[in-house]
Amino acid sequence: MLLAAPALAQSPSGGAPPAAPLWTLATGFSAPESAYYDDASGHVFVSSIGGQILEKDGNGYISRLSPEGEVLDAMWVTGLDAPKGLRSVGGTLWVSDIDRVVGIDIGSGEITARVAVEGARFLNDLATAPDGTVYVSDSTLSRIYMVRDGRSSVFVEGAELVEQANGLLVDGSRLILGTIGPAAGARGRGRGRGAPAGGHLFAFDLVTRERTQVTTEPVGGIDGIEPDGRGGLLVTDVFGRRLLHVAASGAVRTLVQFGGGGADFGYVPSRRLAVVPFLGENSVAAYDLTSLLP
Repeated sequence: MLLAAPALAQSPSGGAPPAAPLWTLATGFSAPESAYYDDASGHVFVSSIGGQILEKDGNGYISRLSPEGEVLDAMWVTGLDAPKGLRSVGGTLWVSDIDRVVGIDIGSGEITARVAVEGARFLNDLATAPDGTVYVSDSTLSRIYMVRDGRSSVFVEGAELVEQANGLLVDGSRLILGTIGPAAGARGRGRGRGAPAGGHLFAFDLVTRERTQVTTEPVGGIDGIEPDGRGGLLVTDVFGRRLLHVAASGAVRTLVQFGGGGADFGYVPSRRLAVVPFLGENSVAAYDLTSLLP
């Protein structure tokens, strides 16, 4: 998600017709930004900002759902400020919360860790590695932090290298980054008012931190990223209102055209089900991708 979304003229490539969701939940959420499916528990977690995206008001919360669309606990964890990205590792659900990351025990729903991220201004998406390392993007600082053993440090940074960072995913030995587009003032490459979002998909080697580009095709303004289970990626273009498939070859295809801006989504691979929060509509919807994926 962004501090302020640019106006969008048209999606960068031809779109699919709007798809009917398998189910929709239109109550119980307040600016839902991220959905995440935890395979170990079989539950879908949704973060609601509950107020302004950078306001420390304690109104943010996390809901717990079933993949079938049943609300199991609308206020599973409360007292957060403006929670956004979600991802689990080792039984702990981690969430980005403005300038800190918060760890929650999935079994009990109790907060077990609060780690301040030094210098952070607008923490957005979050990814976890099998060793417990948490990676979190700062969308205003063109920076990706890493949190390990209760301490934060900078993984990579710079407007030219990271652009306006948003979506993150640990994929084997690399960290996938989806950007909204060039950061403001990055050698004059910022978008003009009303121009389509020109985001990119990059991959950083977790050891060398060397950057490569995943695809050169247009991907819009990237928010959520999930693996498709076959070497490709599923990506939400929040400004183009689309769910995209990015093949291992780099080919990009629109799977679903939404009626609103789908944010950081969750994916249930066994059902090929995408669970998409719509921040502006205060709703969450699920889409069956079985007939749309190879």
